[in-house]
Amino acid sequence: MPEAVYDPVSMIKPRRKLTGISAVLLPYLESGEIDRDSLSAHIARTADVGITPAVNMDTGYVNLIDEPTFIEVLKIAQQTLNGGPFVAGAFVSDQSGAEFDASGYQRKTDLIQEHGGTPVIFQSFGLVEQSPAEIIKSYQTIAANTDRFIGFELTKDLAPFGSVYDLDTYAAMMEIPQCIGAKHSSFRREPEWERLQLRDQKRPDFKVFTGNDFGIDMVQYGSDYLLGLSTFAPDLFAKRDAYWAAGDPAFYELNDQLQYLGYFTFRSPSPAYKHSAAQFLHLRGWTKTNLTHPQSPTRPDTDIEVLRELGQRLSVID
Repeated sequence: MPEAVYDPVSMIKPRRKLTGISAVLLPYLESGEIDRDSLSAHIARTADVGITPAVNMDTGYVNLIDEPTFIEVLKIAQQTLNGGPFVAGAFVSDQSGAEFDASGYQRKTDLIQEHGGTPVIFQSFGLVEQSPAEIIKSYQTIAANTDRFIGFELTKDLAPFGSVYDLDTYAAMMEIPQCIGAKHSSFRREPEWERLQLRDQKRPDFKVFTGNDFGIDMVQYGSDYLLGLSTFAPDLFAKRDAYWAAGDPAFYELNDQLQYLGYFTFRSPSPAYKHSAAQFLHLRGWTKTNLTHPQSPTRPDTDIEVLRELGQRLSVID
């Protein structure tokens, strides 16, 4: 496929209703158990403002939790939402050189669908180390056992098993009817603009979900979002989204404030943003502790006062 030619300014889509999905943080108690009550409350809080909750994503430590916890989180989402929509990560752990684990993906997608969720297909070594044709065949195998799913491509800077596909492969993935959209986490605008142009040309109903926590204004150009940053403040993301749909210039100031929060909390090492989220949600009174999964990287306690100031600027922390 020839290299895309695009004009980002002409791609801006004002007054568009945004589709937001928020990767919900999995909170922990001092005992080391998951904080079920705070998790349920945050899932409900997210859904109540019109944003779809996403569980068992990176923000939910999907690569670190065991299968009983994975299933328990699905049950909490199902019970909390009482049949309402949610998405969940389908993660299969493997090593470089492994074959594509079709049965592993089927087990995870089956579990998610049995609990009423839509699977988000995490990449794996066995998936991305194949040829482009084999990658598409693997997605078709997944599609044969799912009503609908969301794809996911991410930079190797975030995960060693990640891959950002070439446009031909991406276009072929878009041709799978069950694939309703894909999260794009290259943290770069240009490949996302290319995907938006391709989407507009080939399949306008396909959702390009930005995963760029350093460029959350990608929604201006036609992206929707599936972000970790939104778990800090689903209420403010919903307000920002409403401003955009209404053509209210207040969108820009609120987006700037949220983006500053993203720049600070997603700084290197980026995976530690989950501890930043735990600190921020604890400051908001939405979790009982600011603890994370014990294998997840942490931030210094000195971050708390910076987060407090950012929360005060956003008028969500006293």
